[in-house]
Amino acid sequence: LSLGEAKNLPTYPGPNKMRDCYCTVNLDQEEVFRTKIVEKSLCPFYGEDFYCEIPRTFRHLSFYIFDRDVFRRDSIIGKVAIQKEDLQKYHNRDTWFQLQHVDADSEVQGKVHLELRLSEVITDTGVVCHKLATRVLECQGLPIVNGQCDPYATVTLAGPSRQVLHKAKKTKVKKKTNNPHFDEVFYFEVTRPSSYNKKSHFDIEDVDEVDKMEIRVDLWNASNLKFGDEFLGELRLPLKFLRQSSSYEAWYFLQPRDNGNKSLKPDDLGSLRLNVVYTEDHVFSSDYYSPLRDVLLKSADVEPVSASAAHILGEVCREKQEAAIPLVRLFLHYGRIVPFISAIANAEVKRTQDPNTIFRGNSLTSKCIDETMKLAGMHYLQVTLKPIIDEICQVHKPCEIDPVKLKDGENLENNRENLRQYVDRIFTVITKSGVSCPTVMCDIFFSLRESAAKRFQGDLDVRYTAVSSFIFLRFFAPAILSPNLFQLTPHHPDPQTSRTLTLISKTIQTLGSLSKSKSANFKESYMATFYDYFNEQKYADAVKNFLDLISSSGRRDHKSIEQPILLKEGFMIKRAQGRKRFGMKNFKKRWFRLTNHEFTYQKSKGDHPLCSIPIENILAVERLEEESFKMKNMFQVIQPERRVLYIQANNCVEAKDWIDILTKVSQCNKKRLTVYHPSAYLNGHWLCCKATADNTPGCTPCTGGLPANIQLDIDGDRETERIYSLFNLYMPKLEKMQEACGSKSVYDGPEEEEYSTFVIDDPKETYKTLKLIIEGVGTLEQEHAQYKRDKFKKTKYGSQEHPIGDKSFQTYIRQQSEISAHSI
Repeated sequence: LSLGEAKNLPTYPGPNKMRDCYCTVNLDQEEVFRTKIVEKSLCPFYGEDFYCEIPRTFRHLSFYIFDRDVFRRDSIIGKVAIQKEDLQKYHNRDTWFQLQHVDADSEVQGKVHLELRLSEVITDTGVVCHKLATRVLECQGLPIVNGQCDPYATVTLAGPSRQVLHKAKKTKVKKKTNNPHFDEVFYFEVTRPSSYNKKSHFDIEDVDEVDKMEIRVDLWNASNLKFGDEFLGELRLPLKFLRQSSSYEAWYFLQPRDNGNKSLKPDDLGSLRLNVVYTEDHVFSSDYYSPLRDVLLKSADVEPVSASAAHILGEVCREKQEAAIPLVRLFLHYGRIVPFISAIANAEVKRTQDPNTIFRGNSLTSKCIDETMKLAGMHYLQVTLKPIIDEICQVHKPCEIDPVKLKDGENLENNRENLRQYVDRIFTVITKSGVSCPTVMCDIFFSLRESAAKRFQGDLDVRYTAVSSFIFLRFFAPAILSPNLFQLTPHHPDPQTSRTLTLISKTIQTLGSLSKSKSANFKESYMATFYDYFNEQKYADAVKNFLDLISSSGRRDHKSIEQPILLKEGFMIKRAQGRKRFGMKNFKKRWFRLTNHEFTYQKSKGDHPLCSIPIENILAVERLEEESFKMKNMFQVIQPERRVLYIQANNCVEAKDWIDILTKVSQCNKKRLTVYHPSAYLNGHWLCCKATADNTPGCTPCTGGLPANIQLDIDGDRETERIYSLFNLYMPKLEKMQEACGSKSVYDGPEEEEYSTFVIDDPKETYKTLKLIIEGVGTLEQEHAQYKRDKFKKTKYGSQEHPIGDKSFQTYIRQQSEISAHSI
């Protein structure tokens, strides 16, 4: 998600009129991300990106704009809610959305399981009555309101014009759960009118009466606040569907309350600019992908490389980036990234005419190297840049050197000196970090350097510029400019810090570029003047030594003492581990920190650790069932002697991130467990298997983590599925390319205009590869269609997976009905 900006927010009623706003991202009602606060603005610019894997089903992706209130609860200005089925409509397009009013009655999530039974009863007086039994079985996925959910349901029978015929009946309140089990039955009498004596007339009239009635189920959160209980959602069911069968049981999605009120004018709340990229891949097991995967993995060995499957993907995709992301991940996963990048880089160097333009375009090569550096170099950036960037963000030293932009009371000379010190420190940490550069990056730089030196033998500097154009221009400089995109800071820096980082980034980029007349690089005269500080030979020498070190193969000194690498940190809530014999085992908020050496927590950031778990003592990391402590998003870290640390993350995305990364770092531990308890040990027994001894071995198999030899968390099958989806999307282009190969190999004359967009060096080889790709994609497409047909046959509308009211399912039914002869 890219959260751009909001425009024309309504003014604040006070004299100041401005607002301090932030925006949240929610899956239904659960907040998973929050932007920084933009102060005193009605058109706040956020410019923040958020990427996450969605760990659960959801109905709406929602964005709320809040106005911060220091004294009371922050007030909601408006929201944008996009239904899951509509996400494809806006995929990868900058879109302005009108903000809508937020009405507590429309904020709904979750589903309810009901059973209805209509039966005839003869009373003592011989009158025949209709009796309706409504059984409320359970709910799932209700929202958590202000950190808690104590739900109950009310059931009402309403007549033709929605007048209530019976007093509402109410279930028991279920404490601290958003998946309550009620299993309560309520009876309503639906009496026949007695004013008729003609039998035939009587029946018709009776059916009409029952048809006009509806049963209403409302879900509430029992609140101890003075405002009363909170509405969680409702369900209205007309009884006419009981005409065919007297009993009916199904799951339903809860709906917003139908107040029948007219919504307010939509244009008076302003708008929000968003760009959402949403992909949903249905991944099969590994063997399905073998044919397509084999063609892709052979890419490095195909001569010429332009006839390989990976290169062809880059040719047909609209954006090279689209192709680069899954390709790099796939090749990294199978250890083939270096030969592949060497092959495509070599081909690009051969096509380059001028050594000064080497790797300057947005080619497949440069996008693949960017992506590799982002994945393999993330820890390298953390170790190198994070400490100093943290300091720049916290200290706020003035560094503005443009005389026009100086603030009152700032001194140009002081600012220059501040900036010079920062540039010097960052330059030093970068040029001294060669030993820490990841092996895979060094091997790629080695092959770039070799290709460039061979192609331009007369230019002695090209061996450096080929490497510096990546490591400085596309790795360090962008990470300094936008540290949040490289996970060096949690949010965009504030405007002043952002300006400082821009000036540092520009200078570092120029220092690393080794161009002859550096000062001419700057359009601004103040930058050229500032750069004179660095126009000494020692800087150029330091850059060359650094580039020599990172582009020489096999020079790694494995004995260099490894600095612990910070992998993740943040506040979470943990339960006391019960070391004391007596005393309460309560929950406390702690600052957690994970490095590749240990997992620790402390009272707050920077304090001395209260507890430290060495990575080798983490024997399993698993989710914890909600029934244990009636708390969501909990997981457990299991240590030797069955000691367990129970932790609650802030939301479902955070919980998944922590579980994934903890599992990954502890993957190779020798004593990893194979079974665990999905619930906690409370009141003398395990809640899951009811065993009484606290040292009973687990009752459930551990979720197998990744194979130990994978350094990055990549699923090869998933990446192949992504590549299949891309090939499928661009099938018309593949077919066009096939035609182009045919026309080239037959005529070998001047190219037809429509075919000149593709790079085809060897029509025969390219045609062979295209044939394999099209076959592989066709087979997978058939498998997907067959899977959908099978699923369609087994699927029941109203089941737990597809509750009634599921729009995506209705669309799916429509598509399937068009495809197949089956009718629902």
